[in-house]
Amino acid sequence: MSELRWHPYLEQWVITATHRQERTFLPPKEYCPLCPTKPGSVETEVPFPDYEIVVFENRFPSLQRDAPAPAVDGTPLAPVIPSQGICEVVLYTPQHEGEMADLTVEQIAKLVEVWSDRFVELSGYPFVQYVLIFENKGKEIGVTIPHPHGQIYAYPFLPPLIAKEVSSAREYYDQHGKCLFCAVMQQELDDGRRILTRNPHFVSFVPFFARYPYEVHVMPMRHFGALPEMSAEEHWALAEMLSTVTRTLRRLWDMPIPYIMLLHQSPAREENSPSYHFHVEFYPFNRTRDKLKYLAGSEQAGTFINDTLAEETAATLREALAKL
Repeated sequence: MSELRWHPYLEQWVITATHRQERTFLPPKEYCPLCPTKPGSVETEVPFPDYEIVVFENRFPSLQRDAPAPAVDGTPLAPVIPSQGICEVVLYTPQHEGEMADLTVEQIAKLVEVWSDRFVELSGYPFVQYVLIFENKGKEIGVTIPHPHGQIYAYPFLPPLIAKEVSSAREYYDQHGKCLFCAVMQQELDDGRRILTRNPHFVSFVPFFARYPYEVHVMPMRHFGALPEMSAEEHWALAEMLSTVTRTLRRLWDMPIPYIMLLHQSPAREENSPSYHFHVEFYPFNRTRDKLKYLAGSEQAGTFINDTLAEETAATLREALAKL
């Protein structure tokens, strides 16, 4: 059963998806459903002996293209509606072991192209309001299949964090006549202490307001709202920057670390937004080599506590980058 239930305290939708309890959980390597199908073996999600990148609809989706009727009746205080949407899985590589940091820039560039294609198609559905491209990496995040992959959720609403960003960006633009994200990026460039690295088209930095100890944002120097608005040079530059950031995070303690990567884009069908600025956010879940950043009481109340200084963690990341 899958449905959307309204949370009246927070004024946001909660997805109820009971069928996801049965999803695949940490299968052995020889039975990975995301690997290519080996000749003579049980067919996986990919019925081919090899591939570059694969996209398919999630077998255990939180949102469904043909959503069933809700299991219960809602009330005026707490309405319930079908959880209509689309959930896709994006396989980065046929190799079972590894992570984005192991991909070549060319492979990541192809992945960016796939992301852009999916953004365009999914945004075209009239019931889709937002397309979220993301990666959950590591069992500490709750990943149930270790094969390198990401996901795409096409929501029938704006996720609350994105809705807040969109609202703040529009308000800043109305007041100042310029982009909030451009202003933040310029502040980081002028200060310099929290910059990780930059290329001709993108800059990466630990934001002044970082909520996670080693949080990294990747932002284009030119203002645009979504992947399809990129030039060919920006396309390749983004791939280079994602390669650099993921390899730097792994080099930090010479081990793979769990993280969430979110591509922040303008809402569906909102082209050439003057206020919203495309960017990528990485949330690594380690605060030290052997300690995780838990989202405990204060975080669950909405206020993050960062145990580090952004200026110091940025310097540490630059040291790791220099070792690549």
